[in-house]
Amino acid sequence: MRKSVLFVCLGNICRSPMAEAVFRDKIKKAGAESEIRVDSAGTGDWHLGALPHVGTRNVLDSHDISYQGIRARQVVSEDFQTFDWVIAMDRSNERDLIWLARQCGADEKKIIRFMELLGNHPTADVPDPYYTGRFGDVFQLVDRGTDILLRRLLEKSDR
Repeated sequence: MRKSVLFVCLGNICRSPMAEAVFRDKIKKAGAESEIRVDSAGTGDWHLGALPHVGTRNVLDSHDISYQGIRARQVVSEDFQTFDWVIAMDRSNERDLIWLARQCGADEKKIIRFMELLGNHPTADVPDPYYTGRFGDVFQLVDRGTDILLRRLLEKSDR
């Protein structure tokens, strides 16, 4: 059974497209492209159609990870029917997603916060590098969290 994951941040130009690209790369390397679908979106509409932030592109380039085809888009109510997991990059976006799920009668149990994947990590949110410029730090969190997510999804698949 195919699984689907949507990563969500505020503008869909920094954290969530980084998570999408990293996770897509890991899915491809695991040979699981037919089993797992990934996308990203933002709760805001400021950057619709834009490429990932240059800082995100630079860190992905430095790890030889493609971001081809990733363009900023906004979360829509249909995403709650389309995706099995909706992963918020921070608590603020998690609250917005829960509100949106309630407005459209969707299952809010699909929504988790990214840092929950890392268990007892002292940070509750993936910091927004748009404001901090710390794209490398965000990459390290995304890299670790997507490893755990991939392992969980492949363990639950019919492989």
